[in-house]
Amino acid sequence: MSNHLVNETSPYLLQHADNQTDWYPWCSEAFEKARREDKPVFLSIGYSTCHWCHVMAHESFENPVTAALLNNSFIAIKVDREERPDIDSVYMAVCQAYTGSGGWPLNIFMTWDKKPFFAGTYFPPHAHYGMPGFNNLLDTVKEQWESNRDSLLKSAEQITRQLKIQKNSSTEETCSWEGQTAGMADNAFHIFLKTFDNEAGGFGSAPKFPSAHNLLFLILYSIQNNNSTAFEMASRTLVQMRKGGIFDHIGYGFSRYSTDRYFLVPHFEKMLYDNAMLIMAYSAAYSVSKEEVFLDTAVKTADYILREMLSDRGGFYSAQDADSEGMEGKFYIWSLDEIIEILGKEKGDEFAKVFDITSGGNFEGMNIPNLLKSGIINNDYGKETVKLYNYRKKRTKLYLDNKHLASWNSLMASALSMLYRASGIKKYLDAAIKAVQFIEENLYNGDKLYTSFCNGKCSGSGFLDDYVFYTTALIEIYNSTLDKSFLDKASYFCDETVKRFADNVNGGYFLSEPANNELFINPKETYDGALPSGNSVMAYNLARLYGITQKDSYKMLAEKQLAFIMANAKDYPAGYSMSLISGMIYENPPVHITIVSENNTDRNNVDKNGMKQVLHFLADIKVVEEGGEYSLLNNKTTYYVCKNHACLPPSNEIF
Repeated sequence: MSNHLVNETSPYLLQHADNQTDWYPWCSEAFEKARREDKPVFLSIGYSTCHWCHVMAHESFENPVTAALLNNSFIAIKVDREERPDIDSVYMAVCQAYTGSGGWPLNIFMTWDKKPFFAGTYFPPHAHYGMPGFNNLLDTVKEQWESNRDSLLKSAEQITRQLKIQKNSSTEETCSWEGQTAGMADNAFHIFLKTFDNEAGGFGSAPKFPSAHNLLFLILYSIQNNNSTAFEMASRTLVQMRKGGIFDHIGYGFSRYSTDRYFLVPHFEKMLYDNAMLIMAYSAAYSVSKEEVFLDTAVKTADYILREMLSDRGGFYSAQDADSEGMEGKFYIWSLDEIIEILGKEKGDEFAKVFDITSGGNFEGMNIPNLLKSGIINNDYGKETVKLYNYRKKRTKLYLDNKHLASWNSLMASALSMLYRASGIKKYLDAAIKAVQFIEENLYNGDKLYTSFCNGKCSGSGFLDDYVFYTTALIEIYNSTLDKSFLDKASYFCDETVKRFADNVNGGYFLSEPANNELFINPKETYDGALPSGNSVMAYNLARLYGITQKDSYKMLAEKQLAFIMANAKDYPAGYSMSLISGMIYENPPVHITIVSENNTDRNNVDKNGMKQVLHFLADIKVVEEGGEYSLLNNKTTYYVCKNHACLPPSNEIF
């Protein structure tokens, strides 16, 4: 038996194509059917590697009794949050308004005109720990729809009106640009300082998310303010994560978050975006400190991505699942007997001692390899790790979400480009360039970007995040190659973002193109969550493009965007790390270098001076032809360097 999802491309939707629940994708046909049959809509949003989405699917959506309740009294719609971030954003706000929290699976009951009247996340099949049983909830909603519909419709009108008011109040409150980043950055630093876990690294209590953009903010803050405490917070967190079980010590790469304060027990799914952001953070930390642990971690993480998340065509897959054989984390955990059997008694005992593997276990009677107790990061167990990795591959196969998202692929391209500048290893730059080419060939039609590509098909017009992350990737690759074609493309896509998504009345940028928005509000996200928001990355792009090109148009747009963001960030600036980074770069520009090349071929000459390795974290670099205000000195490649708001005399040496 198949339902209406059978012809979809999303791996998440295809996971539910054989459910007994008669799922529809998000489409006009489903809402028209609900109107015609006078039924409420049940909307369920998730993603393919979501553990609790799997649990609810097995318990309820595959259950014939539950499926019959849904099929008889509701129109059921499934949405992949990664393909439709607009739907997810709007209805996540609904869930948070109703319940005070959110998460996935995200479940919404609503009318056929898309107005919600009840929301929640995971519902067990039977009442449990204060949560209603899902079947009982379906019966209750059905009964209320038939006998008390006016009350439900009133609730729907109230919540939609409330969210519209909140949206309008947040977007209308802008202010003029007055260089206000410094004060907000100070406030954010003190918030992080107050919540920093001195013993275990990270911020707050469990669960702990990597939130690499927060660490990038602290690293930049430490540079601009000569603040060693800021770098220490970032550094200790990065080291603790490398030691902990959130890092896969056998196959490398990072899991999504830690369920405990020590970064020992992860939620085992691996997401492309987390690993991209962490490659950036470790590369940046290395650029400041030159501590090998940071570069080693970035390299190992990138090698995991290139080995397991890279398609033959050069694009990156989205995620690996946490579950195998019906158990979360089973693929990643070990018994002491296994280790000794594979490595032999002597080496097995040595390895177990370093990686905290015991007969009693550190996770439900089994073991998550980690270095939290031994602290020996620079260990010599490479051969043993390879043996364990090869053995682990034969146990079972992790589910792979094989769709390519434009935004996440762009993020990984940016990360690999940064890692190239930190490491000098060219394969990372090659992979970054190939990822951008993959996007151009498969997610761009010469007119617009698309969100997702899977099994040879594109899905959905691009959202703000797709455009801004792609622009960032082009900027970063330009910084690594100084190939002007990448800078020209970055400028083009930045300009397209302004045309397509700008709110010219209230400031900021909508998540969806206004002409394509089909929801009761068009989100305008500014808060940095698991990923930096599209608005904060747009601010970053504008600041960087102005720094490189010195165009007045980017200066004006950057100041307007920063003014909009800072108005939203003032109450809790620690939630706006990427916006603060953007403002800090704009107010206190990094080193600006104009290169006049003796033969107008910049790459070899720049590399000879080692400039990329010295300036790989942040620098604004522009290559120009001789003439006008820039001329050659001694008929050799000449560098015009400006820093700390002052310019040095032209020189044939970068330093």
